[in-house]
Amino acid sequence: MNKLPKIGLPALALGFILIIFISKSSINIGYGEAGVLFKTFGGGVVTDEPPLGEGFHIIAPWNKVYIYNVKQQEVFESKMQVLSSNGLEISLDISVLYQPKIADLGKLHKTKGENYLNIIIIPQIRAVARSVVGRYTPEQLYSTKRDAIQNEIYEETKKVVENQFVQLNAVLVRDVTLPIAIRQAIERKLNQEQEALEYEFRIEKARQEAERQRIDAEGKATANRILSASLTDKILQEKGIEATIKLSESPNSKVIVIGSGKDGLPIILGNQ
Repeated sequence: MNKLPKIGLPALALGFILIIFISKSSINIGYGEAGVLFKTFGGGVVTDEPPLGEGFHIIAPWNKVYIYNVKQQEVFESKMQVLSSNGLEISLDISVLYQPKIADLGKLHKTKGENYLNIIIIPQIRAVARSVVGRYTPEQLYSTKRDAIQNEIYEETKKVVENQFVQLNAVLVRDVTLPIAIRQAIERKLNQEQEALEYEFRIEKARQEAERQRIDAEGKATANRILSASLTDKILQEKGIEATIKLSESPNSKVIVIGSGKDGLPIILGNQ
């Protein structure tokens, strides 16, 4: 045992310092993340280089890396209180799909920081939602204009946040809540309008059917007048003779008396 070399205190201290150096110099960035490098002795936040991507990286131990989630994320704003065009209080549930712009991640970190969601997106979505909803009546919000409101909130918010290094992917209006009395009044009005439309449809259908019958009757009357005008005695006699000839060729037993009928037409006596 006395022959084994003794490790001195300086060697232990050096090894300890080396372990700390390695741990401070390495960083692993996970899936869907990116890192912003902060150079303590080199100008602070790096904005003119791409952020660090996924995987293992070696950095100077005196520098620091701020890791951001760069996947699409969702923030849900529940029961947001806004006013309609006539001053009625409306409650909105809105989802916002967003993510930071990876190429501008350093600029985002330098200007807004890691709390950019509460600094940029949420205040803007609230302000724009109040502005957009204030252009519409409660009835429009409840029924026909929800998609238009959703698109307007998205487009107007996007214009603001895209210049602040954030990418807005979608704004979804999940629910519009009106006071119960207002909602019931709107539903009654919509039901009455639907009943009125159905009644108008039935009236129009009956009118069209009457018009069809009138046209059909006029067509038949015109056809009868034309036929009556064209049927002279000679034509009737000729048609009667043709019918007599066809009947005489039939295998059924019969007696034909020529020239004994009205206007000289044959009389056919059968066995039926």
